[in-house]
Amino acid sequence: MAKKKENEILDLPGVGPATAQKLMENGYTELKQIATAPIGDIMELCDMTELTAKKVIKFAQDKLEMGFKGADIIEESRHNIFHIPIGCKAFDEMMAGGIESGSITEAYGEFGSKKTQIAHQLAVNIQLEPLKGIAVYLDSEGSFRPSRIRQMAKAKGLDEEAILKGIKYARAFNSDHQVILAEKIENMIVEEKLPIRLVIVDSLTSAFRSEYVGRGMLADRQQKINKHMVTLKKLADMYNIAVYVTNQVSVDPAQMFGDPTKAIGGHIVGHASTHRIYLRKGKKGSGVAKLIDSPNLPDSESIFNVVEGGIVD
Repeated sequence: MAKKKENEILDLPGVGPATAQKLMENGYTELKQIATAPIGDIMELCDMTELTAKKVIKFAQDKLEMGFKGADIIEESRHNIFHIPIGCKAFDEMMAGGIESGSITEAYGEFGSKKTQIAHQLAVNIQLEPLKGIAVYLDSEGSFRPSRIRQMAKAKGLDEEAILKGIKYARAFNSDHQVILAEKIENMIVEEKLPIRLVIVDSLTSAFRSEYVGRGMLADRQQKINKHMVTLKKLADMYNIAVYVTNQVSVDPAQMFGDPTKAIGGHIVGHASTHRIYLRKGKKGSGVAKLIDSPNLPDSESIFNVVEGGIVD
């Protein structure tokens, strides 16, 4: 298999043994990775001209038939899409079955709005039949708790040790580390052959928010967040993975009427997210989930509870 992949890369125009080795050493081991790579990355890695890099990428795209297709073919390909149920009937119905694969679902809200609780529940539920996948948990706030996973697994009568082993965890200590960890996930899928079906980033913007302070650094922060979101979107698209990201909020003091709560990241995060859920505290310790943006689902709202065993109606 490795030799076959190498031969496919060597078939690309302008790619010799030395260039192929550079590509493979830097994680470009499959045609689809090269086909979706930025031109600048290929130019820098292989010391190519822009014209040659474009030819390499175009040839890879043509080999994989990544041009225009009929909508009927796209509809057929969406039969592979799956949903990860959360466990609350109303919440799952709002999301047409749960968190969707092949897309990014963003959940934002103030502290205590149950964003991380949902993340823990998804990390358990992805391992249930028929999905039986592995979850990758990228933690930038230090809020992941194995003991909480145990509680949720026990409530479902699952093997607690097996469920913990089915979660690949990494603590991101700054924004650069977070970006690098996200980029490594593709190698875990391609090289290590791990059946990763869920990626959790909790939280998406925490590190960026603390490092890029002031309006003068806003453009740099947004550009870096955008690149990070592109990496996550590529994982979702290419490998049919469900990506769930949590996001922090701020309050807009200029808003006189309505809810002044705004998600961090602005339009960059908003446009990159396929589904956006606004979480807030409800009555008597409950949580309220409001779907505010989706390409195919109507805006709606659901109420859920968090108990020792997890997310329930």
